[in-house]
Amino acid sequence: MIREQTLEQELAIAKKKSAKPMLWISMISMVMFFAGLTSAYVISMERDDWVTFNLPQSFYISTILIVTSSITLFLSQKFLKNDKRQLSLVFVVITLLLGVGFVWQQYVGFNQLKSVGLFFTGPESTVSTSFIIGITFMHVLHLLAGLLVLLVVIYNHFKYKYKSDNMLGFELGAIFWHFVDILWIYLFFFFYFIR
Repeated sequence: MIREQTLEQELAIAKKKSAKPMLWISMISMVMFFAGLTSAYVISMERDDWVTFNLPQSFYISTILIVTSSITLFLSQKFLKNDKRQLSLVFVVITLLLGVGFVWQQYVGFNQLKSVGLFFTGPESTVSTSFIIGITFMHVLHLLAGLLVLLVVIYNHFKYKYKSDNMLGFELGAIFWHFVDILWIYLFFFFYFIR
C-alpha cells in the first residue's frame, strides 16, 4: 500500500516536471509554423500580381481585446496566488469573454476585406489576400484552442482544483494564452509594416 502511494506520488511529480517543457516544445513548433508562413508571405511579395491594402479596422480592435485579455488573465493568476478565488474566477471569465470578442472581431475583419473586394479563394482572390486571411485564420484556430483551455481552467476553478500552492493547470493555461496573444501581436505588426 505504501509502495503504491509512493509510486503515485513519483508519477505526479514527474508529470509536473514534464508539463511545462512539453508546452514550451509545442509552442516552439507553432512559432516555426508561423515563421514559415510569414517567410512565404515575404517571398511572395515579389510577384507581379501582389496587392497591398490596409488592415481592417476590426484587426486593431481585436488587438486591443487580446492584449487586454492577457492583462485580465495575469490579474486572475495574481489573485489566485493571493487566495482571492472569487476575484480570480471573475477575471478568468472576463479573459474568456475578451477572447470571444477577439474571434468575433477577426470574423468582422474577414468580412471587411471581402467588402472591399479582397477574397480568400475563388477567381477574385489574390495571393496577398489569401496569405493574410490564411495566416490570420490559422491564428484564430490556435486562439480557439486557447478558448478551450480557458474553459477547462474555469471548470477546474469551479471544482476548487487550483490553490495558491497548486496552480500548475492554471499556469499552463496562462502560458498558452499569453503565447497566443504574443503571436497575434507579431502577426499584426508583421502585416502592418510588411505589405
